[in-house]
Amino acid sequence: MRLTVTSFLTLDGVHQAPGGPDEDRSGGFDLGGWLPPHFDDAVGAYMSGIFEEADAFLLGRRTYDIFAGYWPNAEEAGDPVGLALNRLPKHVATSHPDDLAPWNGARALDGDLGKAVTELKNQPGRELQVHGSAALVQSLMREGLVDTYRLLVFPVVLGRGRRLFADGVPPAGLRLTDSRTSGSGVLMLTYDAAGAPTFGSVGG
Repeated sequence: MRLTVTSFLTLDGVHQAPGGPDEDRSGGFDLGGWLPPHFDDAVGAYMSGIFEEADAFLLGRRTYDIFAGYWPNAEEAGDPVGLALNRLPKHVATSHPDDLAPWNGARALDGDLGKAVTELKNQPGRELQVHGSAALVQSLMREGLVDTYRLLVFPVVLGRGRRLFADGVPPAGLRLTDSRTSGSGVLMLTYDAAGAPTFGSVGG
């Protein structure tokens, strides 16, 4: 399976609490809920298409707890997001597996993260998808395990909050493979990992 990362970001790279004011107030963050005013039909269709490509999910603990508190009771007939999340395997990176909220197909990863995720990627299938889970994504980047990034960039600047590509992530080169724009101004960008970045100077 290819390991794909999907993340909602502001123009200044903040990923924290896109869905609502109380989604994640850690660090005193008080600007949650910046996504809904811009989530139009084009963004919804794009996200539905992503979930239709999933054969399994890999989630950080915070994201898993948010999803498990909503999706088991929210699936609508024909909704590809709910169908995928409720029916496909969900692998959770957590240091406290004993209190993992029950959800069909969910299990905690065992042992070393890099080894466990490599074993998942070696299984047959299409995509092993990571949604949200920024701390997990940063760990996967350090292990060189991310194949594709889908970044949805919203027309918002916050100036504070946790960033997906924070200080300390390894330098990485990316190759743009798809780009779209919604009527509300959301950029939907797909990048494949392309090894180490290259450097030069302007003008020769």
